[in-house]
Amino acid sequence: MKKVSIIIIICIAGWIAVSNPFVREYLTLKKESSLPASKESDPLYQSIIKNAHTYEKSPKDATIDRVWKAIPGYNGRKVDINASYKNMKGKGVFDEKKLIFTQIKPKVHLKDLPPSPIYKGNPDKPMVSFIINVAWGNEYLSEMLATLKRHNVSASFFLEGNWTKKNPDLAKLIVSSGHEVGNHSYSHPDMKQLTAARAREQIVKTNEIIEAATGKKCVWFAPPSGSYRDETVKVAAEFNMKTVMWTVDTVDWRKPTPDALVSRVMSKIDNGSMVLMHPTESTAKSLDRLITQIKQKNLKIGTVSELLSEQRVDQ
Repeated sequence: MKKVSIIIIICIAGWIAVSNPFVREYLTLKKESSLPASKESDPLYQSIIKNAHTYEKSPKDATIDRVWKAIPGYNGRKVDINASYKNMKGKGVFDEKKLIFTQIKPKVHLKDLPPSPIYKGNPDKPMVSFIINVAWGNEYLSEMLATLKRHNVSASFFLEGNWTKKNPDLAKLIVSSGHEVGNHSYSHPDMKQLTAARAREQIVKTNEIIEAATGKKCVWFAPPSGSYRDETVKVAAEFNMKTVMWTVDTVDWRKPTPDALVSRVMSKIDNGSMVLMHPTESTAKSLDRLITQIKQKNLKIGTVSELLSEQRVDQ
């Protein structure tokens, strides 16, 4: 009986010792401190460290280019050694497809630059964007929206204020279909010829109409016919809006054949391109082939906001 009592006392004492928070913390620390040593001696871990620099990219600062004006920055990337090791240790062999990255932001951002028009995205970003200016062409919008939906592509539609006022349901349809909307002035004037006061009126009135119709606040302004002066860009900036131009023009208002339109765009498109188009018969009949060929060049298609963001697209 005495022997049984001693055993019971020893078990209770052991349970109390292990349950003691100080003992648990000590054991946890010991366990954690022992892990890195074994991990760091693992050839796989060392292989990841050795090869990491091959896959890392430096961030690119936003800048003002002499020709292309404002160019957005682009995040760099760094290998997350520990996360990559955890992702590979199951098979125990180095696999570049299982590398885990963290993104590194640039030091200079688009918002840090003085007001300047934007003609293209960062040339290191394998993405392009469709800029679709809408002031007419209702009869072709449904076909274009259907094609974009079929390819799971989101575009940026720049709406004229007067058009939106007359066609609020179409404006809502564009947004409900997953697309971005921007400001294309109210009455399609030559913005370069307008005073600052008139330019403000065009921008503000259109913002109000688009927001009332779609619930979306515009952050991008596309001047009609690409006509602007420095003061126009500064006026847009007063409303926290950036002025967007284009890299490649479909010239679809001239009614090119689908072959001619596709050839024109594909001969010029590259990383960061913004493709200008309108709801026209030429574009409606070319859009399916255009999207297919752009994707075949390993270029993603996104909205202006996605294209001009610093977010990498290779992760």
